[in-house]
Amino acid sequence: MPLAKIVYASMTGNTEACADIVADKLEELGWEVELDECTSVDAEDMADADLCIVGTYTYGDGELPDEIVDFYEELADVDLSGKIYGCFGSGDTFYDDFCICVDMFEAQFEKTGATKGAELVRVDLSPEDDDETNLEAFAETLSSHFDF
Repeated sequence: MPLAKIVYASMTGNTEACADIVADKLEELGWEVELDECTSVDAEDMADADLCIVGTYTYGDGELPDEIVDFYEELADVDLSGKIYGCFGSGDTFYDDFCICVDMFEAQFEKTGATKGAELVRVDLSPEDDDETNLEAFAETLSSHFDF
């Protein structure tokens, strides 16, 4: 069974709720899913997965959350050649740099040699019905890169 690793940072629970939606959909599609809060895992653990996913919120005016900075910095040095990645996040459209940390993680993944498997998903605050649909489609698109 292929392994999907989802690492997330969540202060208010919004990003965790998004991560749960993605994890549930991947499990429904036949994946083994490891869902980890970012402080409990090392970036190099991503090398064990077939599918590497990061969910993060954007803090304030476009800043990475403090708790995910170490993971973010370490990720650029991990060889994820042959892996598929995806990124999602939550933010607040009140800010000019809405969900910019999702883009920052995409740039880090590009340094790893992994292949982008789906378009980024951005959620305004907590996931609503449309967001749930988008996150499930994100999981389906990521999964579609694998035959099992």
